[in-house]
Amino acid sequence: KKKHTRPTFTGHQIFALEKTFEQTKYLAGPERARLAYSLGMTESQVKVWFQNRRTKWRKKSALEPSSSSQRAGGSGGERVASETEDDEYNKPLDPDSDDEKIRLLLRKHR
Repeated sequence: KKKHTRPTFTGHQIFALEKTFEQTKYLAGPERARLAYSLGMTESQVKVWFQNRRTKWRKKSALEPSSSSQRAGGSGGERVASETEDDEYNKPLDPDSDDEKIRLLLRKHR
């Protein structure tokens, strides 16, 4: 068996992927196929790159509000509102009784 190797992307490919990501966080099938073809990549490489990039983007977005409030003079003992909201976000939802909560979370994370 051949060992799976991680693909290395050229600077040009990464630049094009980042520029596309700035414009849209999700690619539909035809857009993904077009981008993959133009960059000499497979569709699955583009798909996985976008999945990984969205994860990185979400983590960065989640950290920004709490880090800015700490810099503004918040003491270490206080819980930041975004941390409390994250706790709410991570709790399991009951699809039968949490309709409003689900709508709020979906609206917040668009």
